[in-house]
Amino acid sequence: MQVSQVMTAHPVTVTPTQNVRDAAEIMKRIDTGFVPVGDNDRLVGMVTDRDIVVKGLAAGKDADCKISEVMTHEVLYCRDDEEVAAVARNMGENQVRRLPVVDRDKRLVGIVSLGDLSSDGDPSAAGVALEQISES
Repeated sequence: MQVSQVMTAHPVTVTPTQNVRDAAEIMKRIDTGFVPVGDNDRLVGMVTDRDIVVKGLAAGKDADCKISEVMTHEVLYCRDDEEVAAVARNMGENQVRRLPVVDRDKRLVGIVSLGDLSSDGDPSAAGVALEQISES
C-alpha cells in the first residue's frame, strides 16, 4: 500500500512571511501542533507549537514575528508513492509522528501521521514505529 492511499491530502499551510499568530490560530482551529510552511506549492519548512514558544516567545519575539524566524527549515518528508511499511520504519528510526508528503515534483500533497498508518495502512508497521519513537 502506498502513502497516497492513507495520507491526509490538501494540508493547511502557512507561508514564511505570515506571522506566528497566524500559525497559532491555525493550529488551534485544526487542533494540531504543527503546520507545514509552503512557498508556491513547495515545502520549505515546518512550524510547531514548540517552535513558536522556544524560538519565538522564549527568545523575546512577539506574535507578530514572521514564521521564517521560528520555523524549522530542515524537514523530513516522504513521497506519495512510497510504501507505507517503509515510511513507518523511517518515522520510527527518526522518531517523528508525522511527515509531510510530497510528489515527484516535490510539491506538498499531504501529511501522513502514525494515526493514518495505523487506521488506514499497516497497523503492525505503525506499532513498530510508535515503539521506536517511545524508546527515547
